[in-house]
Amino acid sequence: MPRRLVARWVLPVALALLLPTACTGSDGGDGDAGGGSAATPSADVPGDIVVASGRDVTGKNGVRQRLIDAWNARQEKAGSGYRARLVELPGNADEQRSQLLGALQSGSAAYDVVNLDVTWVPEFAAARVIGPLPASLLDADVIAPVARTARWDGEVYAVPFNSDVGLLYYRRDHLRQAGVQDTDLGGGVDWKRLRKLIETLNDHKPAGYEKGWTTQLAAYEGRTVNAVEAFASAVPGTTLTDEDGHYDATVEELTQGIAELRDRTEASYLLPDAADSDEAASLGDFAAGRTTFLRQWPYAYPALSQSFPGDRLGVTALPGRAVLGGQNLAVTSASQRSGKAADLIRFLTGEESERCLLDAGFAATRTSAYVDDGVTCEVPAAVPSAAPTGESADAMPRDAAGRPAYARHTLLPALQQAVHRPRTPLYGAFTQTFTAQLGALFTEDPPSDAELAARLDEALREALPD
Repeated sequence: MPRRLVARWVLPVALALLLPTACTGSDGGDGDAGGGSAATPSADVPGDIVVASGRDVTGKNGVRQRLIDAWNARQEKAGSGYRARLVELPGNADEQRSQLLGALQSGSAAYDVVNLDVTWVPEFAAARVIGPLPASLLDADVIAPVARTARWDGEVYAVPFNSDVGLLYYRRDHLRQAGVQDTDLGGGVDWKRLRKLIETLNDHKPAGYEKGWTTQLAAYEGRTVNAVEAFASAVPGTTLTDEDGHYDATVEELTQGIAELRDRTEASYLLPDAADSDEAASLGDFAAGRTTFLRQWPYAYPALSQSFPGDRLGVTALPGRAVLGGQNLAVTSASQRSGKAADLIRFLTGEESERCLLDAGFAATRTSAYVDDGVTCEVPAAVPSAAPTGESADAMPRDAAGRPAYARHTLLPALQQAVHRPRTPLYGAFTQTFTAQLGALFTEDPPSDAELAARLDEALREALPD
């Protein structure tokens, strides 16, 4: 049976439902003297506020829909004449980006709010299909690196809704079977120690184990993310583009980054299938026991906790630098309800809403969600399916305040220290070029680091002209 089919059969239902492509808030006012040129509420036309978004990984009647339902209940009680409606876009992230940008540029879709990947904000802002927002929507409670994803060209164009960051999941049961005494890596692990652990595993293989770690290196955004993490770890401070989105790396920096990526993907450590894996495939390989370590996003934590209850699963910071992901909410330039749409965004990204997102398994964008026990989620949780034993399907470990157990001491620091992918209106051209050029590393006869760096430098200069 092919590998991917084997992995599919061994996953529990809760995990399979999570294989994607990754409370109530303050009902504040709409105006703000400190930023943007958002339309005033008086210009709004009552009716549906249409929110376009990708799939909610928390499932049917997920937390995003329940937050929108809570806002709608407030509007109905106030008799405002407004109602928000969530439209989930089909396809993967690249397909959703093309759909949204094309629809907004042509005026063929009446979306008021769009949920954008953090890398899309400069492109949508430069294309003028989203408009500036009140600066008060982006306050000091928003985690600093996360907040930076919302700005472009001196304006606030979006508000962080849920964040994302690379994490390292690991199988404690595998480590014990290999004779490792200390299986708690919660304090973090560097690549040197990780390689030593993998060497131990290779010498004392648990049942089903093949190679030490896996990640997402197929020819899509996963390869870009892994490469940016390697480049940022090898050359601290490198961003590949300047603040205006222009390419500014050197061949020497690229050479060091490529060398780091080559080291991380060395055959004695990496599961061979990683070169063709995306989030779903790598998650399946980890769950099937083919590997002990997995680079993955926070959304996997609830399902993996269910698959490996007790102390079989661990999660810690990714060695080196981790890339920031996530989605931001923006108001479309064509919206006839831009003022009320901004009010909806204020609610969806407020303190209590962010706590709801965290409790559901997303990475919250506000520090208060992680550290303030007074901030709680008042939106009713979705009723989880019962396990065959009658127990609750929510097996995610939680702290005394009800947050995911790893949130405060692992997830929050990872977000605070995360690095950005290049911020440029030409991000699509960048990632396509970056992914294609780095594919040479995963061929049977890869070029030298210096040769590949020279090729990559030339290609990026062409893709991101001054």
